[in-house]
Amino acid sequence: MQCPASPALAPDTFLGDVLAGLHRVPRTLPCKYFYDQVGAGLFEQICTLPEYYLTRTELALMHQHARPMADLLGPRCLVIEYGSGSGVKTRLLLEQLVEPAGYVPVDISSAYLERTAEELAQRFPHIPVTPLCADFTQPLVLPAQSAGAARRIVYFPGSTIGNFTPEEAVTLFRQTAALCGPGGALLLGVDLKKDPAVLHAAYNDRQGVTAAFNLNLLARINRELGGNFDCADFWHYAFYQPVEGRIEMHLMSRRAQRVRIVGETFDFAEGESIRTEYSYKYSAPELRRLARAGGFQLAHLWTNDAKTFAVAYLVCGAGRGD
Repeated sequence: MQCPASPALAPDTFLGDVLAGLHRVPRTLPCKYFYDQVGAGLFEQICTLPEYYLTRTELALMHQHARPMADLLGPRCLVIEYGSGSGVKTRLLLEQLVEPAGYVPVDISSAYLERTAEELAQRFPHIPVTPLCADFTQPLVLPAQSAGAARRIVYFPGSTIGNFTPEEAVTLFRQTAALCGPGGALLLGVDLKKDPAVLHAAYNDRQGVTAAFNLNLLARINRELGGNFDCADFWHYAFYQPVEGRIEMHLMSRRAQRVRIVGETFDFAEGESIRTEYSYKYSAPELRRLARAGGFQLAHLWTNDAKTFAVAYLVCGAGRGD
């Protein structure tokens, strides 16, 4: 299955983002580049780890509530998924929808996207599946086949919204509201605030899979951009910042060293970090305020008994409150 590519994914985008991030003080790398083929495979392993509660909790919520979610989304809706992932949770939703007008998975990784889209197209032959290889943080142009739906729904599972600062999340919400249009909605996975010890364990698993996932970003730069990072000279460091309400994930330099990428040189001091990810956690009131600032109204919130994770149904504009 061929995935039409967005103009936003120019071949030099990865290089430009990497160079810009490493020139910043403090240094950063965009977490969206975790998910090459190797990174995507490592993340699938993370989702099965005992410490990583997020995936299994959200999956349980989808098993339990997919039918009422589908009832709210309504018949003949077009489902646009940000970051298509493995498609397991998506299948649960699509199975419950009444005559869906189509499914448009959007992902920056073309190989991963094509595999997931092909699997879902085979499982749901009655649903038009049109993958779009694009960066969903940029304005999207939907495939022409998407016209004629009763309403547009964006499905954004996995608590990926936490990777954006609150200001960035509001911008993404506003962009999504414009994409959905009047009557549209957003079905959103959100990780909730909880005991910091639980959060620390989730991002520092005993098997070291999350560390390998983080370090693979440097290995990807070496493979695709000709960098000369020595991954053994960096170590994974993740912690919860309670004031900001976020997990921070870093790669720390073990020694003073020099790294080269396509003719550019970067000197690292011992102990200097590259921040690779934020993962914000929200309370229900914080989520409600964030959604309202982004042009959505929180209409329903499903949580597990322990209230560690939620799936939120947000409607465009001023809608009925929860």
